[in-house]
Amino acid sequence: MKVFNHQYSVISSEVRAEKSIWVIPRFLHFGQNEGLMILLILSMGFTACKTEEKQEMGKVNIGDTAPDFELKDKDGNKVKLSSFRGEKSVVVYFYPKDETPGCTAQACSFRDSYEDFKEAGAEVIGISSDGTSSHSGFAENHRLPFILLSDPIGKARKAYGAYDLFGMIPGRVTFVIDKQGKIIHKFDSQLSPTKHIQESLNILKK
Repeated sequence: MKVFNHQYSVISSEVRAEKSIWVIPRFLHFGQNEGLMILLILSMGFTACKTEEKQEMGKVNIGDTAPDFELKDKDGNKVKLSSFRGEKSVVVYFYPKDETPGCTAQACSFRDSYEDFKEAGAEVIGISSDGTSSHSGFAENHRLPFILLSDPIGKARKAYGAYDLFGMIPGRVTFVIDKQGKIIHKFDSQLSPTKHIQESLNILKK
């Protein structure tokens, strides 16, 4: 009898830290045609499942009202997005994980340009699924002056649709929100973490 050998390869980096794991079969003990057919069926089922899940996620575009949220900062205080309305523009950036190389480079770049954001009348808010204690250490280690919010169950991330790869991976997505609470810019790039800063400043300075 032919046996399906359940050995797996795990593709992970910053994603693994976010508990998002992509698992694929390493060996298929079937004939070539049978193996290809099984892979095709699995792929079709996976795509249908992810499509259905993605439809449940929010997707915001330029001109939309930014979805409101209320999350805890590094000190455990609740911060509500709508509290900035009429007062400041807000740059909300979703990132995968504290202390990972790309996220650290991005945070430090926001830190180095924070005075420029203040001069432009904007507040910076970083959001990930990390807990408040993780954010506290991250902010202290890198002298981060802006707000870090904890989104442990991904409610805010889901509302903004800030995911990559069919909703599997926590995305690196930045939204610029004006004083009226409207989204005026969106920048999505997992591989260019520091580019998010200049993109945001360019919009705010127009």
